[in-house]
Amino acid sequence: MKKQTSIGIATVILGMLALTACGGDPDGAKSATGSTEGSASGKEIKIGMMFALSGNEAKMGQDMKQAAELAANEINAAGGINGSKIKLIAQDDACDPQTATAAANKLVSEGVTAVVGGYCSGAAIPATGVFHQNGIPTVITAANSQKIADQKFPEIFMINGTGVHQAQMATEYMVTKNQAKKIAIIHDNSAFAKDLGEVTKKQVESAGAKVVIFDAVNPDETDFSSLVSKLKQAQPDATYWTAYYKGGGLFIKQFKQQGVSGIIGVGDGANDKMLIDIAGKAAAEGTFITNSPTAEFLPDAKKFIDDYKGKFSQEPGPYSALQYDGIKLMADAIKRAGSTDKKAITEALAKSDLKTLTGQVSFTPQGTLTKSNFVVLQVKEGTFAPSK
Repeated sequence: MKKQTSIGIATVILGMLALTACGGDPDGAKSATGSTEGSASGKEIKIGMMFALSGNEAKMGQDMKQAAELAANEINAAGGINGSKIKLIAQDDACDPQTATAAANKLVSEGVTAVVGGYCSGAAIPATGVFHQNGIPTVITAANSQKIADQKFPEIFMINGTGVHQAQMATEYMVTKNQAKKIAIIHDNSAFAKDLGEVTKKQVESAGAKVVIFDAVNPDETDFSSLVSKLKQAQPDATYWTAYYKGGGLFIKQFKQQGVSGIIGVGDGANDKMLIDIAGKAAAEGTFITNSPTAEFLPDAKKFIDDYKGKFSQEPGPYSALQYDGIKLMADAIKRAGSTDKKAITEALAKSDLKTLTGQVSFTPQGTLTKSNFVVLQVKEGTFAPSK
């Protein structure tokens, strides 16, 4: 998730996957915007998108796809980028590495100028390799495994804080603010969750606390009784779940039912209100969440929220604002590049300094945010609220 200066619109080609597996298109890709034909210059800028549009995380992908459509429609209504309209091309990566590789190659064959998207890190890591090989400027909007940045691909930029940023925030909350001495960390062996768990373990130990349990579960696990028994015996002061919301909700429910000691929290992969529904309001109460800013807590996001609700008859998802910002950021870079030349766009992205909904976006030489965007939220009376 990542971002920002004043959003200009140039020759934009954003490559991103945004089509569902059951979308009816035999090639698995389709335009994700309404009015994208033609322009004053008679050209289109193809922007690729990829995220999960099928499987357990399809809701997140659909939320992001809709936010991208909103941003592209706004840009096109204002005249496009240097007279050219944006055409979004979405692909479903299913949060799966092999599917993501095929989806990324499909975007390349579609001739996208740029890509904006990425939710699951396990899918984003191989996809970014494809985009790098083809020199395609890419803004990763939600996926934030440190491994993405560690590839050091010059075309890849992350507008969500990295795993290191998130681990620092989690450690500060558990060890510094709550004075936890014994920490338990649970992941599900997915690229994102395992990476966040490992980085958090290092941060926690550097802060002087002890990791008493570092364990992995099956991504589809529903019975955590054995793990919960281990936790109850270990008596951690804080437990941190780094995987996704479906398993996280069940884990929290069983954790509370068995009366495990200490506070419990989750990483941003579990940041969905379904977490509360699955765990139950009473069990979820007090759970902390390390997360990038979501639309409801952003001071400049009222119009975005109103427009999103007006168009899609639902609230924006946890990563909708980041995806919206990613499209605007790419448009700004293309405008400043004055061209759809991929190298010129990449160079413009590297020099970004743009104010977006989610914060000021500028990048380190590694393509990560100059300043972390992570905050801590907490479940209060059945909803997420800023932690005090």
